[in-house]
Amino acid sequence: MSSNKGGISMNSKCFTMIEMVVVIVIIATLAAVATPMYFNYVKSSRAGAAKMQIGIFEQCIFDYRVHMKKLPASLEDLVKNNSGSKRWKGPYLKGGVIPQDPWGNDYIYKKPGDHGEFDIISYGADGQPGGEDEDADIGNWTVVEEE
Repeated sequence: MSSNKGGISMNSKCFTMIEMVVVIVIIATLAAVATPMYFNYVKSSRAGAAKMQIGIFEQCIFDYRVHMKKLPASLEDLVKNNSGSKRWKGPYLKGGVIPQDPWGNDYIYKKPGDHGEFDIISYGADGQPGGEDEDADIGNWTVVEEE
């Protein structure tokens, strides 16, 4: 049996090196499997956050309509009394700020809407109408359809 100065056999050193390679391969395999799962989770989380925010916008718009007897002209009307009306009981959104969608784009408010009396839309990751997967549009009509 061959040995080095420390009294450890060469076979023992090689086995340790093989163990390290096996561990590295296992870690790399786990990372290769886990990374796409993580990014899919992040994508679905963003879509879920957009749907939740759209639901909050809808509730704020309904509250605004109860007080003002009409729909807001823009999302800004939910945080500022642009009309100067005494009926305005806002801000209807906490913090008095209109948030952006999870991809950093502005939400679109259309009155009248293409799908109802008003539409609230996030154009997804690409910020453009249409698209699939992460680029798909999310609107208040899609939130209702999926429930």
